[in-house]
Amino acid sequence: MTIYQFLVLFLLWVCLPHFCSPEIMFRRTPVPQKRTLGTRVPRSDGKILHRQKRGWMWNQFFLLEEYTGSDYQYVGKLHSDQDKGDGSLKYILSGDGAGTLFIIDEKTGDIHATRRIDREEKAFYTLRAQAINRRTLRPVEPESEFVIKIHDINDNEPTFPEEIYTASVPEMSVVGTSVVQVTATDADDPSYGNSARVIYSILQGQPYFSVEPETGIIRTALPNMNRENREQYQVVIQAKDMGGQMGGLSGTTTVNITLTDVNDNPPRFPQNTIHLRVLESSPVGTAIGSVKATDADTGKNAEVEYRIIDGDGTDMFDIITEKDTQEGIITVKKPLDYESRRLYTLKVEAENTHVDPRFYYLGPFKDTTIVKISVEDVDEPPVFSRSSYLFEVHEDIEVGTIIGTVMARDPDSTSSPIRFSLDRHTDLDRIFNIHSGNGSLYTSKPLDRELSQWHNLTVIAAEINNPKEMTRVAVFVRILDVNDNAPQFAVFYDTFVCENARPGQLIQTISAVDKDDPLGGQKFFFSLAAVNPNFTVQDNEDNTARILTRKNGFNRHEISTYLLPVVISDNDYPIQSSTGTLTIRVCACDSQGNMQSCSAEALLLPAGLSTGALIAILLCIIILLVIVVLFAALKRQRKKEPLILSKEDIRDNIVSYNDEGGGEEDTQAFDIGTLRNPAAVEEKKLRRDIIPETLFIPRRTPTAPDNTDVRDFIHERLKEHDLDPTAPPYDSLATYAYEGTDSLADSLSSLESATTDSDQNYDYLREWGPRFHKLAEMYGGGDSDRDS
Repeated sequence: MTIYQFLVLFLLWVCLPHFCSPEIMFRRTPVPQKRTLGTRVPRSDGKILHRQKRGWMWNQFFLLEEYTGSDYQYVGKLHSDQDKGDGSLKYILSGDGAGTLFIIDEKTGDIHATRRIDREEKAFYTLRAQAINRRTLRPVEPESEFVIKIHDINDNEPTFPEEIYTASVPEMSVVGTSVVQVTATDADDPSYGNSARVIYSILQGQPYFSVEPETGIIRTALPNMNRENREQYQVVIQAKDMGGQMGGLSGTTTVNITLTDVNDNPPRFPQNTIHLRVLESSPVGTAIGSVKATDADTGKNAEVEYRIIDGDGTDMFDIITEKDTQEGIITVKKPLDYESRRLYTLKVEAENTHVDPRFYYLGPFKDTTIVKISVEDVDEPPVFSRSSYLFEVHEDIEVGTIIGTVMARDPDSTSSPIRFSLDRHTDLDRIFNIHSGNGSLYTSKPLDRELSQWHNLTVIAAEINNPKEMTRVAVFVRILDVNDNAPQFAVFYDTFVCENARPGQLIQTISAVDKDDPLGGQKFFFSLAAVNPNFTVQDNEDNTARILTRKNGFNRHEISTYLLPVVISDNDYPIQSSTGTLTIRVCACDSQGNMQSCSAEALLLPAGLSTGALIAILLCIIILLVIVVLFAALKRQRKKEPLILSKEDIRDNIVSYNDEGGGEEDTQAFDIGTLRNPAAVEEKKLRRDIIPETLFIPRRTPTAPDNTDVRDFIHERLKEHDLDPTAPPYDSLATYAYEGTDSLADSLSSLESATTDSDQNYDYLREWGPRFHKLAEMYGGGDSDRDS
């Protein structure tokens, strides 16, 4: 019989259910009988110990898991020596699963399992058995404990904790490089047979990878695996129990393996020659194009650094590495000129920045290419011969003199003519001008260094054929000094001499200034315009001079002021000089030479009265005058206040506000009693509402005869009021209640006139003067009114 056939028979025997009938037999001996063991152990008291034999004996029960039969699975049988077969004993089972999972026949002692048992849930069960007398319910045997052990069968396949694993390994790794370890677990009993012994094998992923059968470690199996050829691999690993033998259970898992990049590829330019174009007007720093070398690697292994290693344009162009795009940007390094050179050649190199020493044998990790740059022509603006110009000119040159010339040319091959002009924003006063054809600068107004020493101009050069093409250049004009200003006194000098001055006494130190700025510095000379018997000038030779007295004592009553002409000259060419006059006052001084007074009128005052005292006296007088004026003004205002302020003094007169007349108290405007009775002529009464400014003696008005006409009476009164300064103003309202007797006009009332049919001539009202013109107009048109 072969081993294979033996294994098949063994598996069939294990899987098929077996009805085993283990029976525990209890052989009971009479209690009084004792059984002496073969060995005796002496005691200290001289007695021999004897071990009593138990009344029942049994073994462990074994039960296969996953029973599939329809009946209860037989476990074993309990039997006591006291059992005579008459049913007087009763078997009792307690412990794990007793009564539910395990049941016992009370009469026979047979134990059965009521359902399938899974060893992976519980590997053994501990129970207790006892035989009792059915009638007395007393135990006939002591309770004893036994174990039911579950025998394992291969019913669990190996499992992996993850369905899909992810791992990586560097490309170009040597054979046997560890990638990842996978481990499967089997729930079967590892101590019973080979049910839990797992063996690993690879089902997919050969010949690139292998797995160790015992450990599950996946390793590379091929050398020089290149990521650039293939990056992803899927490997299927099988774990099989029973030591991998036939009939064992198995489980699988998938491992996705990625080859990580290493720098094993150098950069490569796709072209050996690259052509670029650039305009000659491109400013410095302009990017004119890019070059890029490809690298099959990724990440930092593909990083490339570009540089120009050779060529005739290394001074004119530069290259910058763009980190994001891994390109080399070629830029203009210096200004280009189509007319000077039209083609440049560069040799550009690209090199990896991170090189792995393990792969030096693959060759240099760099590459080169040729870049040809063509310069294209553009219409360029004119170019000046200098970046700026500086002209120096003396300030005394004549108008129209040329001070300098600027030069410019057209750099293009066409060489267009140039026109020059001045930017008038830099010459607002139009002091300079320029010849448009040759660029000569000349003056159009006189120059003055003292007004402006520098002039900053801007000259514009433009092509005549294309005026838009223009260039500007700065022209600095420095005005050189010419000695055209005479020196003058530095300040105004207030000079005085004491009456008690002695000869040779210093009364003033003078200095001078000059607007000119000679190269050797300022140097002034001081002298008198004529010989002066009273004063002299002494030059200190440091651009200052001293004024000294020549006689003893001065008298301000005779001469209070002296005028001293001083001549000031410089030392430049041509020599300039001026005469300044010093005004010297004669003053009274104390013994220390301090001035006290310089006016002759001061002698009339007491000797002890100083200038400060005079000022204080004048201030006091002014304050007194102001007080007097204010008092008079207040008193005058009080005069104009009404004398009657009582609210109880109510009269029937008309009250007119905003009127310059006398108001309601103006009863003196006209003597009402006179109109009522012409014979009753009273003396003029003064106004009671205000205090008269000037008191005039009242004039007595002659009485009018009884037959005096009212018209004559009114004329006299009007004339009297016109000449009376105390009368109210002309626009005051005067009430005439009496019209006289036997008037030709009868009543002046318009109401009464409207009720009569008699014709009345009112033309005489016009003769009364301007005051009655309005009244004459109202009554003069009587005919027309009546006709209407």
